[in-house]
Amino acid sequence: MSLPELTDTTSPDRDELPGSRGEHFLQCALETSDRATRFYADQVLDHLNPAMAEFVGRMEMAFISTADADGECDSTLRAGPAGFLRVIDSRTVAYPEYRGNGVMASLGNIMENPHVGMLMVDFADDLIGLHVNGRARIVPREEFETEDKKVERWVVVDVQEAYVHCRKHIPRMVPVDRVRNWGTDDVKSKGGDFFGVKADRMSNADS
Repeated sequence: MSLPELTDTTSPDRDELPGSRGEHFLQCALETSDRATRFYADQVLDHLNPAMAEFVGRMEMAFISTADADGECDSTLRAGPAGFLRVIDSRTVAYPEYRGNGVMASLGNIMENPHVGMLMVDFADDLIGLHVNGRARIVPREEFETEDKKVERWVVVDVQEAYVHCRKHIPRMVPVDRVRNWGTDDVKSKGGDFFGVKADRMSNADS
């Protein structure tokens, strides 16, 4: 079944709801409006409630989505020990940018377009996720107290939407000790050229 073309024929009463014009259009076109309206009413907040704040505080990873001024997208992973994501208050979350990020893809996007989407997932215990969407800004390392010398700066997100990601398709994963090949010069073991892009280019340049 092909999707209909986006038009301006969505119901005016959906303009006040969370979400984009595109999702509202598809809800009407595919007859899911009632289900979506219930979800918005039951699950979508413009802040973190205490249960959400506790969830963020124990997460060890977050997926971050950004886009530049032209809408070109990027997604990335941020990870650290539980507590590396800071809940400043019910409407503010911060995460660190660590030393070693030379490309600055997500930070560069935030400079052009402050809208960000965060997804945190508990793969091990509760099998549940939390979406946090908002507007981001980059602040100096000194903005928040930290003893982690790897932190160079912070991204502060002003929460605009927070809602559950249901467990239906979340796989269960078992945490294990991580093996890191810090003392090797083998680029594949370190992960820097895991997919062989640099090796292939060097090989092609020599041929």
